[in-house]
Amino acid sequence: MNRYTRHIILSEIGQTGQEKLLNAKVLVVGAGGLGCPVLQYLAAAGIGTLGVIDFDVVEVSNLQRQVLFGTSSLGQNKAEAAKKRLEDLNDEISIIAYPEKLTYQNAIILFKQFDIIVDGSDNFETRYLVNDTCIITNKPLVFAAIYKFEGQVSVFNYKNGPSYRCLFPNPPKKDAVPNCTEIGVLGVLPGIIGSMQANEVLKIILGIGNVLSGKLLCYNALNSQTSILKINKSETEIAKVLKEQSNFHKKQLIENCDFTTSEISIKDISTFENMQFIDVRELHELPKIESIPIISIPLSELENSINKIDTEKQKVVFCQSGIRSKQAVSILNKANIKNCYSLKEGVKQIIDAYEVLKTSQD
Repeated sequence: MNRYTRHIILSEIGQTGQEKLLNAKVLVVGAGGLGCPVLQYLAAAGIGTLGVIDFDVVEVSNLQRQVLFGTSSLGQNKAEAAKKRLEDLNDEISIIAYPEKLTYQNAIILFKQFDIIVDGSDNFETRYLVNDTCIITNKPLVFAAIYKFEGQVSVFNYKNGPSYRCLFPNPPKKDAVPNCTEIGVLGVLPGIIGSMQANEVLKIILGIGNVLSGKLLCYNALNSQTSILKINKSETEIAKVLKEQSNFHKKQLIENCDFTTSEISIKDISTFENMQFIDVRELHELPKIESIPIISIPLSELENSINKIDTEKQKVVFCQSGIRSKQAVSILNKANIKNCYSLKEGVKQIIDAYEVLKTSQD
């Protein structure tokens, strides 16, 4: 027990408390910005069985905030890469990697194997899936979300407390709220918020302190201010979830439904002869493109700016990362405008291609 000496000498934990941690089973959904610090601190604390589910792979853009990984992890599945790193951090616990997507088909079976669920996801579809599964399986849920410089933390479904749906009954429309890929996030923020999540997990297991059940902690990294909002329980919302549980496994994630779009790479564009580049980012977004002629029409204004689109040309639509451009192409297609393509990976592809061309000319 030398590893956990600093825990054991705390009167609030002691040998008994550390044994509670070693007997606990915690599942972390997502090994991204939030999941990384949660996994690290729970592994270090001695959680006996630590599960992590994530279907995504490590990309270089993740390393700004997902500090569980390094350059040697690039291209690897996040759950498996996390397991490898965590086993080096603590080889005395059991770490289980699930390199797959959480779905309505596997969630209930998976959640039943753990005591506490930690939501480290970055999209609303998964958050509602996680919450509803926790209601059905009667598991406490440690929730968090981040946005630019702000974060939120709460504990749902704990000792008959409120659920996520009590706070947000219905999800927003798809892509109504941009994720960090689109809007950006301060690199240290998920570390701060994820550590708060880990803290809530430890308090639940140890039975100490005041758990954030029925409360939403809001943190602002720019001014270091925190506030706590009260969450009222809605029996109606919880009853709705329980009523639908017999059809739960038949549901599908909305995020699996792709836009009706055609994606192209920057290499594909070289075969086009008559093009119109359309930037659907907001006007303030950087970097600006000055190397080629473009028209700027923010996605929010696209439906009212159809007259600016040249119907005779092949339209190459781009944004910051290739997400909003897919939606833009879908909007244009519905307006019966053809030959529209979404540029994979967004504006960076144009910048890189221009730099290569410029270098070759020099």
